[in-house]
Amino acid sequence: MIPLAVPDLTGNEGCYLQECIDSTFVSSVGPFVGRFETAVAQAAGAPHAVATASGTAGLHVALTALGVGRDDLVILPSLTFIASANAIAYCGATPWLLDVAAESWTLDADLLERVLQDQTIRQGEHLVHRESGRRLAAILPVYTLGLPAHMERIVAIARAYRLPVVADAAAALGSTAQGRAVADLGADLTVFSFNGNKTVTAGGGGAVVGTDAELMQLVRHLTTTARQGDNYDHDRIGFNYRLTNIQAAVGCAQLERLHAFVEAKRRIHARYAVAFQASPRLQPFPAPAGFASACWLSGTVVTGLEPAEMATLLDGLRQEGVGARSFWKPIHLQAPYRQAPRTAQPVSESLWFRIVTLPCSTGLTEHEQDSVIAAVKKRLADF
Repeated sequence: MIPLAVPDLTGNEGCYLQECIDSTFVSSVGPFVGRFETAVAQAAGAPHAVATASGTAGLHVALTALGVGRDDLVILPSLTFIASANAIAYCGATPWLLDVAAESWTLDADLLERVLQDQTIRQGEHLVHRESGRRLAAILPVYTLGLPAHMERIVAIARAYRLPVVADAAAALGSTAQGRAVADLGADLTVFSFNGNKTVTAGGGGAVVGTDAELMQLVRHLTTTARQGDNYDHDRIGFNYRLTNIQAAVGCAQLERLHAFVEAKRRIHARYAVAFQASPRLQPFPAPAGFASACWLSGTVVTGLEPAEMATLLDGLRQEGVGARSFWKPIHLQAPYRQAPRTAQPVSESLWFRIVTLPCSTGLTEHEQDSVIAAVKKRLADF
């Protein structure tokens, strides 16, 4: 089986882990945590970073730091991994689910502007959703597959309505938009994940980055149980969300090869696009002009098949030894969020089940990729 995505741990990971063991600093107190935060900030193009226990924890603490609370609404694209919505729910808030733009699979900025104009009203300091009477507290765009959303437009809209923006950039480290680094796109806070299948992994973990020193200090305070000083004094409800030194050690070694990993991901993405371009039934993943995705996952979009046929295709690929996977089921179709407010979802509903992610480990060889391409063409011919 050619797996979907496995980490390359052939750098300094073992050496740095041994340093942790020799020093006995294995928890969140240890030198690699600070090194990791510095490296993430530099890679993201931000002055500050706070490491967290997971990307989801990073989203939760970011939203909390920006004041999202019980009974609030947070705008979120429905085409995302469920962790994005869960982080909103952890705050006691509810996602307001918008559709994505077909050309990017990220939050539709035109739709965002329309719903804010037509479905909200300002009441004093609060922007209120007309139908529910609930406060709209933030916007949470998602950088799908490592492709940044159209943040210049989204941020401009957010500022006009005085809404903070948290960017779910889970897989986007190494991406750029119009030549700007991923954390330099205007979001108040940007959050990354370092889960095991990400381009750069710490075996888990996440990070929040930002430019506002005071806000980032609040994020750090919240991740360390809101503890004040050396005594057991806590000034608010905080979280035990710090990354361990062991995880940070792996992350530091991975970040040393971030550029090479992203370049490998982009080569794999480009080879799939070229290999499938002659097939009228296969479409590439989005690549808007001016955006350079980190290409976390690669694959193809299949046209003309129904959901049951897509399931058969995926089963056939696995029989060929190809670790192909389906993609995120939109949030509005998930049981916990079926009652959440939402727009019509023509793009998300017509798209998600047709997306096939294909093997794209940074160590994938051209021979292995050729085998994947041949298997896709062979199994597609059955329909």
